[in-house]
Amino acid sequence: MIKLGISEGYHDAAFTYLDDSEIIIAGHSERYTRIKNCKFIDKTQYAFLPDYDKSAFYEKPFLKNIRRFFGGQKLQWPRWKHDYYFGHHETHAAAGYYTAPFDDCNILVIDAIGEWNTISIWDNMKKIKTWNYPYSLGLLYSAVTEKIGLKPNEEEYITMGMSAFGEPKYDMEELLYQNNHKGLGDMFLGARKEDLAASVQALYEKKLLELVEMCPKKNLIIMGGCALNCVANSRIKNKNIWIMPAPGDAGSSLGAAALIEKKKLNWKHPYLGHDIYTKNFSPKKVVDFLLKNKMCGIANGKAEFGPRALGNRSLLADPRGKFIKDIVNIVKKRQKFRPFAPAILEEYADKYFEGPMNEYMQFVAKAKHEYKAVTHIDNTSRVQIVKKDCVSVIRPILEEWYELTGCPMLLNTSLNIRGEPIVNSWDDAKRFEKKYNVKVF
Repeated sequence: MIKLGISEGYHDAAFTYLDDSEIIIAGHSERYTRIKNCKFIDKTQYAFLPDYDKSAFYEKPFLKNIRRFFGGQKLQWPRWKHDYYFGHHETHAAAGYYTAPFDDCNILVIDAIGEWNTISIWDNMKKIKTWNYPYSLGLLYSAVTEKIGLKPNEEEYITMGMSAFGEPKYDMEELLYQNNHKGLGDMFLGARKEDLAASVQALYEKKLLELVEMCPKKNLIIMGGCALNCVANSRIKNKNIWIMPAPGDAGSSLGAAALIEKKKLNWKHPYLGHDIYTKNFSPKKVVDFLLKNKMCGIANGKAEFGPRALGNRSLLADPRGKFIKDIVNIVKKRQKFRPFAPAILEEYADKYFEGPMNEYMQFVAKAKHEYKAVTHIDNTSRVQIVKKDCVSVIRPILEEWYELTGCPMLLNTSLNIRGEPIVNSWDDAKRFEKKYNVKVF
């Protein structure tokens, strides 16, 4: 049976198709519409998608609209009729559970808000504890993000990066109980942005560890948009952690589709989106170009599902250069303080970094090297380890790079400019190349 899961209406709309236990395709609407954080799936996308037998929506609109009414927000209804409507936190949990490498586990879902739940704890797929609106870690984090001049529901990761430059001077715990949909108003007038970022980050880390203590099982799944907070994730000890690479609302499209039959999926990797086939792709040509020009783009194979570029839609650069971080930040139109991540051959990761690492950039580790381009102000890096069985072209590129330079890592960031979606198609790649004068392979 072909199953379609849909997440749309709030932010980061997405779709997932399943055929029995196989993931056919999973993609973000924004990659097709070219509208960042696109709320809806454009009707033209449906024309190019496969037929399906059953469809499922990622939340229950009636319950959500009751909460939106009491919160003083506009009501929203799905634009299409579906066969199934599952709970918002249920689809978050399912996206993690049905892709996880283990069966018996606790699931911790933390986001801004679903219908009413803002935090939930699960014993496998049975919900056992909840926290409800207006209490919300995610809403407060977004409110602070807005307060410091960034886009809520989009640029919380910048707030996280900024926190390393500040001090947690402000006690924000009482703010968890207020309706942060409406922002923080005139609170914290005169406060440094960095200190506000550090304060909300410290509170989130404290609360996350308290929540983890309520999860007794060794295996732990973390889902919801807050699961992207790699700094906080790194503080969790003595757990086997799984975070599906698209833990936010986009990933809930997969969770909705999986809940139709409620059986484990054959999760292999996050390369599940639009496919670019480049005939005679040559890792050697990429590396030769990098050696001469220090930076290039990669648009090859299936696009990543989730917000991280993991080699198939990446901007790669030589991490050894003194000014390469500034050069890449200028190209991407990013703030100078923001760090870049390294992609490193798995067999050398422990030599260069100490701490939690995985294939999906979900943790930060301490750097044991001098490559400042891929090291944050606090000497940490959000590492992507590239395993020998990785299906992305990033693996042979890194192997060729190491053979010629003795350096087992490259700077890896997403192939886009701040405020734009990641490159999806080859036409997107060519436009990027022409507009920003960056060679794309």
